[in-house]
Amino acid sequence: MIRRNIRKRREYLYSKSLEGTERALFEKKRLLRAALEEGKPIPTELRNEEHELRRQIDLEDQQRQVPKSIVDDEYATATVREPKILLTTSRNPSAPLTQFVKELKVVFPNSQRMNRGGQVISEIVESCRSHDITDLILVHEHRGQPDGLIVSHLPHGPTAYFGLLNVVTRHDIKDRKAMGKMSEAYPHLILDNFSTQIGERTATILKHLFPVPKPDSKRIITFANRDDYISFRHHVYEKPGGPKSIDLKEVGPRFELRLYQIKLGTVEQNEAKSEFVLRPYINTSKKQKTLGA
Repeated sequence: MIRRNIRKRREYLYSKSLEGTERALFEKKRLLRAALEEGKPIPTELRNEEHELRRQIDLEDQQRQVPKSIVDDEYATATVREPKILLTTSRNPSAPLTQFVKELKVVFPNSQRMNRGGQVISEIVESCRSHDITDLILVHEHRGQPDGLIVSHLPHGPTAYFGLLNVVTRHDIKDRKAMGKMSEAYPHLILDNFSTQIGERTATILKHLFPVPKPDSKRIITFANRDDYISFRHHVYEKPGGPKSIDLKEVGPRFELRLYQIKLGTVEQNEAKSEFVLRPYINTSKKQKTLGA
């Protein structure tokens, strides 16, 4: 089992290392194809490689014209089987953290909650792999307030690290009459303003935590990015007066996420390379938008 996981991990890292080379080759073929279609001269930097590029273009079909990304390998089975999620916490969780994780269990369909106890992360990850768990979510706290959330995709990664801010659980919402009933239907997703490459990567990680909903599902989950802070909202809606009248009610919980790292491995692999790390203390960090405009 250990040797097989090591071999699969090496194959995954090798395919990831080839991604940049394949993207550069795809860009060259795109420029050559555009020049040939428009009747323009071949770009100077491509003249030495023109013969080989023409041969590769002639051999391509519709599927190979699109560059293959490592995301295709990581989430290759996402459309075949539904996600299966394990939720756990840091050791000795407080009552507010336990309550928050119980509500997250209802937010994520097909999820189960496990008491951490004295188990170490490597044992939990190995157990998840043996039971075909697709994602592991760990929630951390500081002085009774949830302050961190880790999403680790199995079996090989990636792992996204988020900071948790402004957590309001369902039981903390005071206006009970305006709240909707907690639905267990598969939700529709709204992913707003994830326009950069890291933003699209983050949206891919988040959306694959949820299965495909039915068209008539009346449950909505929103991830809205504003200034690199992702607001999570959970709503249900009804149509009491026909299709043009919509009654939208918040269900809860609500919180903000702040992405600060993406690793190309699972959560227990400290040696895994980082795909993205937030660096808030450089001079231009306030001007940069990591996830979207």
